[in-house]
Amino acid sequence: MTKKKLYDICVQIVQDKIAIAKQGMEEAQASANNETKSSAGDKYETGRAMSQRERDLHARQLAELINMKKTFSTIDPKKRCAKVELGAYVETATAKFFVSASLGAVKVGKETIMAISAISPIAQAMLGKQAGDTFIWMKKETEILSIG
Repeated sequence: MTKKKLYDICVQIVQDKIAIAKQGMEEAQASANNETKSSAGDKYETGRAMSQRERDLHARQLAELINMKKTFSTIDPKKRCAKVELGAYVETATAKFFVSASLGAVKVGKETIMAISAISPIAQAMLGKQAGDTFIWMKKETEILSIG
C-alpha cells in the first residue's frame, strides 16, 4: 500500500460523496418545487418545509465535503513525512492513520486505515511526534512504529 494510493482512494471517496450530496440537494429542491397547494392548507407548507430542511441538510454536508476536498488539495501524497503532520501516514502498534480529513475507516486492499482530521483528538495527541515516540490516547500509551 502506498500513500499515493491511499490519497487517491480518499479523494475519490470525497468526490463520490460530493456527487451524492449534490444529487440529494437537487432531489429535495425538485420535491419542494413539485409540492402543490392542497385544500388541506398546512399540508402544502409542511411538505415544502420538510423538503427545504432536507435540502439544507445536503447543503451543509456539501459544504463540509468541499472543505475536505480543499484539505486534500493541500496534501502532497508523494511527500514523506518525518513527523506526524497533515498528510502523514502513521502506523502505530494498534492502528494505521492518515492525517487528512475525517473520512473514518478507509479500505485499501485488505488493510483498513483511519483517515482522521488533523484537529481530531487522536491526531492532536500524535502531532509533532516521530517514529519511536509514544503518545497517550484513551489512557493508553501507544508507540508510533513508522511515519510516511
